[in-house]
Amino acid sequence: MGSGTVPAESRPGPGAAGPGSRAVPAGSASGGRVRARVGAQAGARRSGADVRGAAGPQDAAGARGTTGARGAADVRGSADARGGAAGGAEPPAVPRPVVTELRLSAYAGRRRATYPLGPVTLFAGPSGSGKSTVLGAYEALARLGAGDPLGEVFPDPVRLVPDDARPDAQGRRGFRIGCTVDGPVGPVRLDLAVQADPELRIVGERLSRHGRILLTTALRDPGRTTVQAAWFTAGATPVTRAPLPDDLLGTALLPLRVAGATAGQREVLAAAEQAVVGLRSLFACAPEPDRMRAPVLPGEGRLLRDCANLAEVLHRTHTACPRRHRRLAAVAGAGCAGPVTGLGTQELGDGTVRALLARGARPATPLGRLGDGELRYLALALTLLTGPGVLAMDRIAEVPDAMQCLTLLADGLDRGLDPRQAAALLDLAAAVAADGHIRLAGSVGAATAAEARRTPGVTVVDLTP
Repeated sequence: MGSGTVPAESRPGPGAAGPGSRAVPAGSASGGRVRARVGAQAGARRSGADVRGAAGPQDAAGARGTTGARGAADVRGSADARGGAAGGAEPPAVPRPVVTELRLSAYAGRRRATYPLGPVTLFAGPSGSGKSTVLGAYEALARLGAGDPLGEVFPDPVRLVPDDARPDAQGRRGFRIGCTVDGPVGPVRLDLAVQADPELRIVGERLSRHGRILLTTALRDPGRTTVQAAWFTAGATPVTRAPLPDDLLGTALLPLRVAGATAGQREVLAAAEQAVVGLRSLFACAPEPDRMRAPVLPGEGRLLRDCANLAEVLHRTHTACPRRHRRLAAVAGAGCAGPVTGLGTQELGDGTVRALLARGARPATPLGRLGDGELRYLALALTLLTGPGVLAMDRIAEVPDAMQCLTLLADGLDRGLDPRQAAALLDLAAAVAADGHIRLAGSVGAATAAEARRTPGVTVVDLTP
């Protein structure tokens, strides 16, 4: 794929709203983290004949908060989602679930904004243009897909309500976000309406495939802590209705609630599992050089978000992942000053380990002596060259790593990097993404954005107002 620039779309739209309360019905999952059952074979097994189903229920409980304002739960599908069924032929299947589109319908300063996500997608624009907001929305959806409760994902939800969102008669306001996850069963759309004020809760959710509504939820009784859910069955009963908690993503709960006894249920399961796998395959990386310099105790060897345990991870990869370690050592020279002939680790007398840059005949350099840009470059290169097993992320144990496509999320990807380091990291990201196992979504400054536009395989989304 060639490089290009995708202009951001931001048009005025209706406000977001919805009603509210808290608590969970007996027998439902709440609090803590909910782990959906995600079968590794879901994509291939449930595509084709297994996902035909009958016509979708047009009267299913829609994502319309009956007492909330119009905008909060209006999550109707767009023309491209409806066009899948009308077009007839199925699009080519994507082998691994990936998030291909992010929608900020009414979120912070964004209205009706749609952002395509390719193998390497970088958001650019001046300070305050919304780069962090867009990436933050992506991470929020990923955490909801992993089963995190709404309050943990959005600790300060009121700030995400658009400034011009008008409250309804009961003073309720909210925001709307969504995404498209492509994969073995084709594009699956997920749209979510969240009430932020006066109380945080999900008031509307919609999961659809090729224009068919597979799951909808709606707030029917503001006094309850549940939403009314309806999912496609296509059996003796066309639609199954049941309450779901209002602080958890319903799509992530479906694999626990749907038996898969009918073609319609299998279609719902396949779409829900694809959406959950695509969302959960995300690692947010924010290297902090000051925390990466000191020796660390050996442990599980999974890289933390801030990369403070970089030396521990290199100690592990040196023996457990020699091929990846050699590749990292090969690219280290592009981002570090002076000759680099390898990467090694040293066990110290107190039981800690530190990482070293081999310099050939010259003495090795401890990583603690490197500059901020060099450390950030090494940490980001490591995340691009490894997989879920080497990263401290919510692993999907039921799905083999080979069936997943990891997305690295890096806000401020080029922070502290010089032009040479940024260019080398872009080349590495494009080369790794071409293999289909790793994707990158990040934000960059103007200079790196200009370099990215010249890099084949990298797409730049310009958020300049």
